Amino acid sequence: MLFVSPFYMGHRLDGLEVPEPSTVIDPALEPGAEMDRMAALYAELASVVAGAHTPTVYAGDCCAILGFVAGLQRKGIDPVLVFYDAHGDFNTWETTPSNFIGGMPLAMATGRGEQTIAEACGMRTLPDTDAYLVDGRDLDPEESELLADSGVRRLPVESIVDEVPPDRPLYVHVDVDVVDPDELPAVNYPAPGGPSAAAVGESLSGLAATGLVVGYSVSTWNPALPGAATAAAVTNRLSAPFVR
Repeated sequence: MLFVSPFYMGHRLDGLEVPEPSTVIDPALEPGAEMDRMAALYAELASVVAGAHTPTVYAGDCCAILGFVAGLQRKGIDPVLVFYDAHGDFNTWETTPSNFIGGMPLAMATGRGEQTIAEACGMRTLPDTDAYLVDGRDLDPEESELLADSGVRRLPVESIVDEVPPDRPLYVHVDVDVVDPDELPAVNYPAPGGPSAAAVGESLSGLAATGLVVGYSVSTWNPALPGAATAAAVTNRLSAPFVR
């Protein structure tokens, strides 16, 4: 089942071109603090995931992983998170140079730093060893140190299929900026030097072929930026093995 959560940092994101049929997750969000809006949004996402069989979600930002993991946990599934991202998303309030919440979700998921969204979703902390960061190449200095001291594994796209546990359910999340921006433009924080779309696609197809994937989500391109149509087409090709 395909769902769309068309919000970026709690604010409406218009113009996403996604495969059909799809169901929009669009709760009534009260005006107020960004964190509170995101907490309400992803608590709703958790409920949607809990009620769906092998869900796929297009979301505007990576904090969606907190609601997705919480939803799987409600169904009695303790997933291994395979997290494709050009960035580490492993900052806390103590390490971040920007105070950007979108740079924190993998840290949040493993119990570090800000926990408002995770607590609102009812998410249980993932052990470090149940998280894989795929091609995280653009890290802040203190974030890099925190990640190096963690038990989160960092792997290139070419290795992940051979390294995931052969007997655990997998939740796969892709931030589309993992792909080199020459091939997938219209992302908010482009990071040159990434893998090709073909390499990422081969990796994702390999994970799908394991039969272990219990959920898939993707953090989308920005439809307001140049190259959005190209980004949409590439994203939809990458996601095709999981869109049912």
